[in-house]
Amino acid sequence: MNIEKKINKIIIISSPSGAGKTTICNYLVKKLNNIDLSISYTTRNKRANEVNSKDYYFVNNEKFKKLIKNKKFLEYAKVFKNYYGSLRENVIAKLTNGEDIIFDIDWQGTKQIKNKKLNYKIITIFILPPSKKELYERLLKREKKDKKIASERMKQFKDDVMHWIDYDYTVINDKVEGCYKQIISFIRNKKLEKRNFKYDKRFIKDHIQKLVS
Repeated sequence: MNIEKKINKIIIISSPSGAGKTTICNYLVKKLNNIDLSISYTTRNKRANEVNSKDYYFVNNEKFKKLIKNKKFLEYAKVFKNYYGSLRENVIAKLTNGEDIIFDIDWQGTKQIKNKKLNYKIITIFILPPSKKELYERLLKREKKDKKIASERMKQFKDDVMHWIDYDYTVINDKVEGCYKQIISFIRNKKLEKRNFKYDKRFIKDHIQKLVS
């Protein structure tokens, strides 16, 4: 009897700032077995509800640039004037241990990982907000009603959202539970129900046109 060898998965979740990728990633880790989150290094300031080494590894610019120089990152990018990166050693250790890994990263990091040609199955998923109004409200809530920061994020939104085409799948995050179920279907490679038109690329394209108009 042939026993199929398990191929570990790298699952990449990306989205414009505020569309909910971090919430979705944490939800997936909570609900699924044998899957872990890749915790990124970052130079940005820690938010009030964040915990060092749980949400991010918070480091200064000097430390981050030293890690870049020593080629320690699997991927890294500068986003909104701050650096973010995934330490290669941490990721490979988890994959070697038989775990699947979820990345909460932007399109720049996704491109770098895909170009590495790693011996793991890579699934890339892009998350969209239900509307620009909803996105702005989420950003205001996250940034403690700081309109300046929220507006800066919204300015970048149009450029970021156009990278959806480079991903395997795209999901509209109107409700966390519904978004989660769609992503699970993608990860498990199940055939999607035709009645759920949100998997239709034409529908996604129409939705994006509304978002950027």
